[in-house]
Amino acid sequence: MDAETAHRGAFAAMRLAARVPGLAGYGRRRFAPSGPGVEAFGLHFPGPLGLAAGFDKNAVGIDALAGLGFGFVEVGTVTARPQAGNPRPRLHRLVADRAVVNRMGFNNDGAAAVAARLARRRRRRGALPVVVGVNIGKSKAVPEAEAVADYEASTRLLAPYADFLVVNVSSPNTPGLRDLQAVDRLRPLLTAVREQADAVTSRRVPLTVKIAPDLSDDDVVAVAKLALELELDGIIATNTTVSRDGLESAADTVAAAGAGGLSGAPLAQRSLEVLRLLRSTVGEQLTLVSVGGISTAREAHERVRAGATLVQAYTAFIYGGPFWPARVQRELARLLEED
Repeated sequence: MDAETAHRGAFAAMRLAARVPGLAGYGRRRFAPSGPGVEAFGLHFPGPLGLAAGFDKNAVGIDALAGLGFGFVEVGTVTARPQAGNPRPRLHRLVADRAVVNRMGFNNDGAAAVAARLARRRRRRGALPVVVGVNIGKSKAVPEAEAVADYEASTRLLAPYADFLVVNVSSPNTPGLRDLQAVDRLRPLLTAVREQADAVTSRRVPLTVKIAPDLSDDDVVAVAKLALELELDGIIATNTTVSRDGLESAADTVAAAGAGGLSGAPLAQRSLEVLRLLRSTVGEQLTLVSVGGISTAREAHERVRAGATLVQAYTAFIYGGPFWPARVQRELARLLEED
């Protein structure tokens, strides 16, 4: 089955199951994260393993995903303007590598629609105690010169309903987006988002930035120092990669998948390297969220020992199935307790 069709069908089934009273209640009891949870960003996370952005772009299945055992769910990427994304097919599996190539292009309903959905969920009784991050990006139709205003528009709508905000400047699928990772362009962007978030809510919404694994080590350090300077709350590392080095899939299979961001197991080593570099730069002053290539509880545990407070996954969930998050969350809690 086409990967995107499979994704939509599976996600619809999850949401449907979450609306079945008896089944939903059983799932919440059976898959709830064990252990004391994690304190980060001034928030309590039921478990350290969360779902990375990209799975639930429109905030339509937060409780269904939390019911499978994720301690937090990052929705988005959301853009100020609704957009259809890139033409299909735009999602491909590289099964031999347990990887996925996507060039979705920030397809989403837009900030206004997602904000309304989050507001309704907040008012609804029975919503699960899961932390919700909101990942925001640049609308494709907006010129690079107007990028800051575009992010500001999303922030004004979404900050009141986000437990934490993520500024995405690292997807390879929006032309020019990664150029915003340059420190001289990132500084005014993050400053503007911070000011807008403070203007629309009385609480201080934790602010993070998500970076690419393809940055040089020097650029990773530069972003880390900027995050310290601006007193951000954290850094999420890393997004997908444009590299195709070291893949086991046949060359024609890789070529057929085409351009886009590669996620999954091949990203693990670089993601871990970036995490260690960030921790050595920022010390204990920032919360680091590690994502990229985490497939097992032991790999997640390695990230925590390397300096991550929280970890995220996406591709391993695709390959591991609906019981994967609860299993990893449970095994990770055991490993952390042994520490």
